Amino acid sequence: MDRRSFLLGTSTLALSQLLFGCGGNKQTQLKVQLLKGSIPGQVVNQFHKGLQQRVQLKFAPVEHIQDLFHQLQNWQQKPKTSDEQGWSRFIPFRQGQKAADTDLVTLGDYWLQAAIEQKLIQPLQEVQGNQLQQWSTLDERWKQLVMRNDQGNLDTQGKVWGAPYRWGSTVIVYNRDKLRKLGWTPKDWSDLWRDGMQQRISLLNQPREVIGLVLKKLGKSYNTDNLDQVPDLEKELQILNQQVKFYSSNNYLEPLIMEDTWLAVGWSSDVLPVLGRYPQLAAVIPQSGTAMWADLWVRPAGITKDTLSDQWIDFCWQPSTAKQISVLTKSNSPISTNIAASDIQEPLWSLLESDRNVFDKSEFLLPLPPSAIKQYESLFAKIKV
Repeated sequence: MDRRSFLLGTSTLALSQLLFGCGGNKQTQLKVQLLKGSIPGQVVNQFHKGLQQRVQLKFAPVEHIQDLFHQLQNWQQKPKTSDEQGWSRFIPFRQGQKAADTDLVTLGDYWLQAAIEQKLIQPLQEVQGNQLQQWSTLDERWKQLVMRNDQGNLDTQGKVWGAPYRWGSTVIVYNRDKLRKLGWTPKDWSDLWRDGMQQRISLLNQPREVIGLVLKKLGKSYNTDNLDQVPDLEKELQILNQQVKFYSSNNYLEPLIMEDTWLAVGWSSDVLPVLGRYPQLAAVIPQSGTAMWADLWVRPAGITKDTLSDQWIDFCWQPSTAKQISVLTKSNSPISTNIAASDIQEPLWSLLESDRNVFDKSEFLLPLPPSAIKQYESLFAKIKV
């Protein structure tokens, strides 16, 4: 699954490589490849100023999570000659056939299982220990998300494979004027089936997301591993499909802004930045719970572990830093930040400070058996015909 990244303006890293510090090659360096827009530039600057030793920081933003995953793959295999030129534009630090020399990379939790199974990354720490000083401040839910066995599956006794530094969710975004005329505003997934919405909705072009929201409406889990045991699932999907104008994971906001559609289901990383610019739009997290995603720091395989990368992770987990990341990148934080209404404009505040009850009902899209994945893909293709 690829979430679209977004440009937040001067407060975030530009696409070009961002450097702090100077000096020769012998100077200590921290090299990070990260999702564009996911870390404010001033946060990197503050980290640099707080270091005791002379350090050069190299932060290279990349457009999409999927590109970062492919980089991890490319670093573990010798590229074909025909691939060389195409991949080089995605890999700022790569020279010739060198393996990765990047200390940390952003990866989405959805990709974590594949990255572990394909041996693209190494653990941040072997067991729960003291290497990451701020680890203890994380809620158990975040610890459980990144503790995996060597096959990439959840394991409470497993190693720590990633460090979450921000998260978001799947939300409903809608034209408040159009729906007000219908006499209601959406509160939950069941509202997508309402009269008057035929051909007025766009959904993500993702089986786990679409089938998952129907499962949630039926009181089931996003991570249901046998769809055949869910009565009325296909029937509900068929009815919902009649409401849908199109499926897209990339271009669902433009038609909403142009009033070609009245409601869309999308990722908060796409939706939150546009709410302030288009007051006719509003968004809500469904009350019965939704899908969640997290951006993680991971360490590429073959990279020598150093204390500087651990210092960066711990810095991201400090409450003041976490609050900055959350407010400036319009995302949620895995660290309790106590964001106040005065810290960020409405309607963003209500989405970032989500109801704990809704949070507890929401779920990460966890790894499923290959047979279950085929079920999702097959049913999704069938209902779209």
